[in-house]
Amino acid sequence: MTAPAIVRLATPQDAAPLAALKLTAFRETFLDGFGVPYPPADLARFEADSYGEARVAAELSDPSHMTWVAEADNRLLAYAHVGPCKLPHAEASADQGELYQLYALNAAQGRGVGRSLMDAALAWLADAYPGPVWLGVWSGNARAQAVYAKRGFVKVGEYGFPVGDWTDHEYIYRRP
Repeated sequence: MTAPAIVRLATPQDAAPLAALKLTAFRETFLDGFGVPYPPADLARFEADSYGEARVAAELSDPSHMTWVAEADNRLLAYAHVGPCKLPHAEASADQGELYQLYALNAAQGRGVGRSLMDAALAWLADAYPGPVWLGVWSGNARAQAVYAKRGFVKVGEYGFPVGDWTDHEYIYRRP
């Protein structure tokens, strides 16, 4: 990757490559990186439900959601996906914003695309969902937690995130 990455809004034409990016980034992070031992049937069901092209196309067409991608050399490298908060916290509500996902391929790490995507996501959320911004982060991902803390997010709760019948232990973060 020699060209500088550009950050742009995802379009409906990005559904297939974005679905592939989401799947690859999830696998690089949780299977290759953290070695989470998801049972194969649970993993297959989760991946089909969460990263299938139809699911991604539906997210891209939902006006309450927004997705940005970082692209270089005609290849998607990273993305951020936001929308109304759906976290299970007593103070959270759907009229507040949530950063659902912020992922970069391993090959794109350290290029500043995560920071650019986070900036775009937080700016849009400030306009679309004034008030606190929420996110869930896997309890074992100390690096992501540190990034979020530097951006003003504070841990305010915990919950179980289903991956099929498997449950990941997640932290809930909020930024005022």
